[in-house]
Amino acid sequence: MGENSLMTIALRRRLLAEFLGTALLVTAVVGSGIMATALSPGDVGLQLLENSIATAFALGTLILIFGPISGAHFNPVVSAADWFLGRRTGTGLTARDLGGYVVAQVMGAIAGSVLANLMFDLAAVDFSGKDRSGGHLWLGEVIATTGLILLIFALARSGRTTVAPAAVGAYIGAAYWFTSSTSFANPAVTIGRAFTDTFAGIAATSVPGFVLAQIAGLAVGVGLLAALYPDAGAAADQVVVPTDETAAIGRRS
Repeated sequence: MGENSLMTIALRRRLLAEFLGTALLVTAVVGSGIMATALSPGDVGLQLLENSIATAFALGTLILIFGPISGAHFNPVVSAADWFLGRRTGTGLTARDLGGYVVAQVMGAIAGSVLANLMFDLAAVDFSGKDRSGGHLWLGEVIATTGLILLIFALARSGRTTVAPAAVGAYIGAAYWFTSSTSFANPAVTIGRAFTDTFAGIAATSVPGFVLAQIAGLAVGVGLLAALYPDAGAAADQVVVPTDETAAIGRRS
């Protein structure tokens, strides 16, 4: 079997991991939101606590499961930063990989909402009517996304990717509370959450504003990385965690 065939099979495995990981992440976000409203009716603060804890734990677990295959990006802004920062050093995702990752992540996020809806005996697709628009919410998304990019690449650059599952989960769990937007910080997850009219939903009309704010956060995060860690791109192969293939190359080196 030729080298190109092997690379294609490897990419297929990575795309499947990104699809499944993003799907299960959104299932956790939406499902825990539905469960929280059932268990704690009328107490929004407790509902958010339950939702954030479940999401943080699920994200850390999913990074452990799928990270060795795809790096566990589960997020188009993380994949875009990985591609952009790795271009000069020949590390990270290729442009082809980036396109595949984004499609897999978005499709996975939609599938995750559908799965959560079905688990709780709701319509498979029920578009959200929850408006989440306003400058203060968009600013929250810029801050949440910027912090996520800084955290992930700082861990990779400093060789601390072993703590990434816990650190990334903890950051997202905390950002639920310190950002006005409850920290979506992920264009794929934002799109997926439009397909459920539950606690975690977002109206389709609010999605573009959130996605643009997340892209702005990506730009700010990359700019800060250039100032703080000028050689961060050299560690792009380690994001979010090293794949088995990358780890094997490192051991041979």
